[in-house]
Amino acid sequence: MSPLLELQAVDHTYPDGSTGLRDCTLTLQRGRRYALLGPNGAGKTTVLQHLNGLLQPTAGTLRHDGQPYDYSRKGLTSLRSRVGLVFQNPDRQLFSALVEEDVSFGPLNLGLPADEVRARVAAALDAVGLLGQARRAVHQLSFGQKKRVCIAGVLAMEPEVLLLDEPMAGLDAPMQTELTALLDRLAARGVTILLSTHDIDFALRWADDIHVMAAGRCIASGPAQQLAAQTEVLQAAGQRPPAALALHAELVALGVLPEGQAPRSIDALLDSLRALKNSREITA
Repeated sequence: MSPLLELQAVDHTYPDGSTGLRDCTLTLQRGRRYALLGPNGAGKTTVLQHLNGLLQPTAGTLRHDGQPYDYSRKGLTSLRSRVGLVFQNPDRQLFSALVEEDVSFGPLNLGLPADEVRARVAAALDAVGLLGQARRAVHQLSFGQKKRVCIAGVLAMEPEVLLLDEPMAGLDAPMQTELTALLDRLAARGVTILLSTHDIDFALRWADDIHVMAAGRCIASGPAQQLAAQTEVLQAAGQRPPAALALHAELVALGVLPEGQAPRSIDALLDSLRALKNSREITA
């Protein structure tokens, strides 16, 4: 089965001559959760904008369902109805006065009947927990609410792929938890998700697979738990080892925990320690 989306040896040079991507290759398989990991300036946003057709490669090829991208107006309209992009700054994406107007913009541009547009808008706002805010002015929303409106606007297009650029940036802990739960619900519905982040702990905890970016290239790809344990790859991308893996290794070295696969989060590691404590109390 061919990948759902792929970049093949893609280069991108910006108008000012700076390099955005160089020989960048990565693939997305249908129905997976991906983290695009790397420091600022690694090329994460440039990858997302290529996948959505906002940027075109200077060299190399992009494919959707095995077919090269069609950069005609009709081709891009079709692509963006299936591959939605949520920007890091919601104010770059919101331009209507009311929430429901902004969310309805994409479906209306597809020429859908009014009844279907209303149904899609309601479903999208319900998915992000803002159904009761449909008639609210966009400028009255909090930063986190604006991000959710942006996601709703993409969901109203019923995409098969959701791209998110640093979605957790600017959100407090409760909002991050809510957004993670939303992404999990979308993934459970079969939506392929790729989000950019520089948070290795979140990438390990949430993603099925990780693509690691450095200096405009994807330098490694693989299952999250395997890749997060590759210290040299992480160092090359300016990343530290995940806290859960580092702490697990120390506890194993101290003889507190037995060897075995490390938990994917600190919470999971604490659960392992509690289970060990309870088993020892029962034995005693």
